[in-house]
Amino acid sequence: MDESSRAGASAGMQQVGYCYESGRGVAQDYSKAVYWYRKAADAEDAFAQFCLGLCYENGKGVEKDIEQAVYWYVKAAGNGDRAAQNNLGFCYHSGKGVEQDYGKAVYWYTKAAEQDHSKAQNSLGNCYYDGKGVGQDYSKAVYWWTKAAGQGNALAQANLAGCYEDGEGVEQDEEKAFFWYKEAARQGNAIGQLETGVCYEDGEGVEQNFGLAVFWYKKAADQDNARAQSLLGCCYHNGDGVAQDFEQAVYWYQKAAGQGDMVGQRNLGRSYEDGAGVEQDMEQAAYWYQKAAGQGDDQAQYRLGMCYEKGVGVEQNYAQAAYWYAKATTQGYACAQFNMGACYENGDGVGQDLNLAMSFYTAAAAQGNKNAIAELNRLNELMNE
Repeated sequence: MDESSRAGASAGMQQVGYCYESGRGVAQDYSKAVYWYRKAADAEDAFAQFCLGLCYENGKGVEKDIEQAVYWYVKAAGNGDRAAQNNLGFCYHSGKGVEQDYGKAVYWYTKAAEQDHSKAQNSLGNCYYDGKGVGQDYSKAVYWWTKAAGQGNALAQANLAGCYEDGEGVEQDEEKAFFWYKEAARQGNAIGQLETGVCYEDGEGVEQNFGLAVFWYKKAADQDNARAQSLLGCCYHNGDGVAQDFEQAVYWYQKAAGQGDMVGQRNLGRSYEDGAGVEQDMEQAAYWYQKAAGQGDDQAQYRLGMCYEKGVGVEQNYAQAAYWYAKATTQGYACAQFNMGACYENGDGVGQDLNLAMSFYTAAAAQGNKNAIAELNRLNELMNE
């Protein structure tokens, strides 16, 4: 049998395997699919080798065996199959069935990307963006993401949009950022939906439209995107793009908070403090402030400090109040700066120090805090008497 005949025979065996795998024209039978894929794979049919690798990876028709999957991916990749090259790149990237090796991941991603495999192009863009297996290069990341995005890869579209938004590897362009976010959003990509909503809410790259912001936040929130849930809660709380509804706001804050979103945690705490959409409960308020404050949210740190200062929801503790005010002041939060000034003036939770009190009042006053301005004027009058 000449080479062309052997190729035709192996292709025929591969097709029989596909029919058994997909149930096309015959009863679906993964074991028989594996049998025919192996026949074709042994005859060096690249696609059959790839399909056999998939069977081993997913445990279809054969016991799941990642190392065997890699074995057949290597065979297929060496024979030029782009899907196998992409999968082999992923195995090296994640350390799946082989020792993790970013350099080899980049090698195989590149092989597949050069054959226009969109997933490989997106993954290769990720490698260049993160500097994994290759020198960090935002321009090359943009290059490969553009290739993949043009083929409709939603992940690449969202990644490319982020580059246009931040001006990484490409000139900053809010309109192009919006365009690619929305392309990703239309395909159901949660990040694309979230960021499309942000664009509509902020009027970045598109005319401001709160109603459309809510529409896209809801899409992403329904996919359990925590930030979208938090922002959707804010829309319901403020009545932006939707009828004001504190209970719905709390519903979405709870969703976001449960996933660890610090803004959702802080806003849920505020809802409990104010009794907005939920029965007032200062212990719950302090609980959620603590969660958000621990993640670095300056407003939550300030409000947790207030809880400790007043002894609401927690046992009164001036030292803890000062501790959390200090955390918020490092982020420039004016209200916390004012309260920190008061702590030093009165010696609450810290050693009394009028010079430090003046310093914190001055910092808060510079941001327009009226209480701080009044305290500065009062202290200056006292010191000048």
